Amino acid sequence: MNVAQLNQPNKHAVHDHHLHEGEALRSAAKDRLTSQGEQWTGMRAAVFDALAGFTQPASAYDIAEAVSKAEGRRVAANSVYRILDLFVGANLARRVESANAYVANDHPDCLHDCIFLICDTCGQTVHIDDDRLSTPCGACRQVLVEFAPEMRVILATTGGMRKVTTLGELLPEPFLPDNLR
Repeated sequence: MNVAQLNQPNKHAVHDHHLHEGEALRSAAKDRLTSQGEQWTGMRAAVFDALAGFTQPASAYDIAEAVSKAEGRRVAANSVYRILDLFVGANLARRVESANAYVANDHPDCLHDCIFLICDTCGQTVHIDDDRLSTPCGACRQVLVEFAPEMRVILATTGGMRKVTTLGELLPEPFLPDNLR
């Protein structure tokens, strides 16, 4: 593939996301799971409802506690972990690796990578959903230019959109070690 081909967007790369809330989210999750050949059991519904009720990433233990309260009986975290693994595989939930926690996917019918911004103080989570190409932040650009100022950068989305550029184009007037002299 040459540079001209890399810079051409995939006609399927950008699409509209239909975000679900409340009962519509539960219904979309159920439809997605059953379309994968899995059953929507009472326990799976309870785990999904508990997960969707959190406003920040929740651990399997948090979810087990919420389900236990709602069901009036103890639910083991290892059972919740198995269900969460199923949910991640079916695109009903996303695992936030840095927090060892999970969030409900509010558009389970869309398949692509997601970005989460999580407040270090309160844990509030913002889900960024943008299929457009994004570039490294300013701090990352600065670090990259210090090690490889002529580096070629390939920006890409999981939907197939790509653009080839250089660090010089992304950071035209970098602060380099020579600026310290």
